[in-house]
Amino acid sequence: MRSSSSTASRTWFITGASRGLGRAFTIAALDRGDRVVAAARTIARADFDERYGDRLLTLTLDVTDRAAVLAAVAAAVERVGRLDIVVNNAGTMSMGMIEEFTEAEARAQFEVNLFGALWVSQAVLPHLRAQRAGHLVQISSIAGLGGFPSTGMYSASKFALEGMSEALAMEAATFGVTVSIVQPGGYWTDLYTSMTSTTPITAYDPLRAELARQWAEDSIDSEPALAAEALLKLVDSDDPPLRLLLGSMVYDLAFDISRRRMDTWAGWERVSRAAEHAQAGPG
Repeated sequence: MRSSSSTASRTWFITGASRGLGRAFTIAALDRGDRVVAAARTIARADFDERYGDRLLTLTLDVTDRAAVLAAVAAAVERVGRLDIVVNNAGTMSMGMIEEFTEAEARAQFEVNLFGALWVSQAVLPHLRAQRAGHLVQISSIAGLGGFPSTGMYSASKFALEGMSEALAMEAATFGVTVSIVQPGGYWTDLYTSMTSTTPITAYDPLRAELARQWAEDSIDSEPALAAEALLKLVDSDDPPLRLLLGSMVYDLAFDISRRRMDTWAGWERVSRAAEHAQAGPG
């Protein structure tokens, strides 16, 4: 485990850094003496304490614009010299039943949550490969564990992010670069207040009412600073995991979902195995 007091500071590149978890990550890194390139669609140096001085560089960046991402990362590296930790945190949420999504709404969910992270990953990898070191952290969600009513398209984008990141982790390891997927539960950010919603189909009204009742009874969120503390432990680890769950509810849910999937697979084992019989290829 790294000690910030005895080891040289590192440089972070954090997207979605102006608010929510991204802002908490940025402040936590700065408070320990590290340098941060903080990127967001809307961000200004004046949004942060003056005491951080030149250890904080802010960049206005729309992660859905691949050319802009490539240019921003190149400019950041030219300015700070190297990147040690990259956090793909920028994300959006659109609520609605799967049937309700328009094509534009569905694509918009993926543009930020999947493609934005993909463009940043592609932009930073040449630099991380060249230095044969670095840690790329993909911020996923509890929604990356399973699909849930009314957040299905958000889950789809996070499932895609995680599938891409699993492959990337194996590819990047060749060059000494680590990839981790962080799956947070609920935190008091503006994700819920800034999210968009589909035009409702009335047939789903009873389900919406039931979901609203469950959320009112069971929803407990945490302060983003707790997620930031966990992130620091992750990047300080000598052996960081591919996946890190944040929160007791997420932890328990991950095991519950995994057990139910394993039970289903086991129950259908005979059918699964019967569907394979190796034979020579035609010709």
